[in-house]
Amino acid sequence: MSTKYSKLADLLKNLIEENAGDTFKLPTEAALCQKYGISRQTVRKALSVLEAEHLIEKRQGSGSYTTGLYGKEEKNTVAVLVCSDTEYIYPGLLADMRNTLQEAGFSFTVHITDNQISTERMILQQLLENPVRGILSEGCKTCMPTPNHDLYDRLADKGTSVVFFHGNYSNMPDYPFIKDDNYGGGYYLGKYLSTLGHRKIAGIFKRDDVQGIERYFGFLSALRDENLPFCEECIGFYDTVQLASLQKRQDTAFLSEFILKQLKDATAVVCYNDEIAYWLMKELTCKNLRVPEDVSVVCFDNTYLSELSSTQLTSLSHKNHEMGSTAAQMLIKLMKGSSVSSQKLSWHLTVKRSCRSVPV
Repeated sequence: MSTKYSKLADLLKNLIEENAGDTFKLPTEAALCQKYGISRQTVRKALSVLEAEHLIEKRQGSGSYTTGLYGKEEKNTVAVLVCSDTEYIYPGLLADMRNTLQEAGFSFTVHITDNQISTERMILQQLLENPVRGILSEGCKTCMPTPNHDLYDRLADKGTSVVFFHGNYSNMPDYPFIKDDNYGGGYYLGKYLSTLGHRKIAGIFKRDDVQGIERYFGFLSALRDENLPFCEECIGFYDTVQLASLQKRQDTAFLSEFILKQLKDATAVVCYNDEIAYWLMKELTCKNLRVPEDVSVVCFDNTYLSELSSTQLTSLSHKNHEMGSTAAQMLIKLMKGSSVSSQKLSWHLTVKRSCRSVPV
């Protein structure tokens, strides 16, 4: 037999369900007592049930407000689309997202795209059949416009909030995103190496994601402003297929080719991230080239790989947990009806042993 407080809790859950997605103030305890003919103790017990289920939050001296969650738990799901969930940055990134969402009462599912537009489309079609409250999407091959904008738009029309992280699509300008200051990072590393006296600087970047293109652009802009030659023959690119071969089969062919064709007599190299820097340094060792004596190496991300390298990597990094937590917080605000603005995360340089100054 249901108690009075559980009946009231169910009534209030229905009210919240009818207005889900919006945040509003519940009637006062006195108003609920009067409306339903029950005691204040019964009202408080009902509100405690809603608070425990993250459906309301009590504000000191102001009352009880809804959190924007649905009354039914299965409707409070967030889908996260990532290119991978294996090593490198993803375990920590996903853990930060999960923790932030769960603290706010949202459940969490992960969908792997392998950076394939066709796979992203299949996942989005499945989500259209079973809509979720929100989507955190890494995006696929973000250096190009996406043909999947139609599905994102249809999901948005159904009330699904969408936030992109790491990259964003040029043909979806109205969707909020959070990403690294890639241009600024590339510029920073190019200028840093210049201040160390390097005059011929190579670079290797990922060509099919916007992060790589922006880092490349920032790097070249720094060389321009430092009056250094562009050395376009010193720039190498790789794509998702080559990265997958490296990760799954340790196929370093494209790095070996980069050393032979692009690195040449450069005294330093800027790497897209420290995963590429880690494997590049292994190839350099195989070719009897020393870091930093023969070539200095700098990169982005400062993950555990920067410590595992034979020579610890000088790398740009963010505050711990910044990307995953901030992306999840942005989506939570959006799902609760608040407006959000796109963000770019700034970098700071962690200097280690992989680069050195050279005589000018």
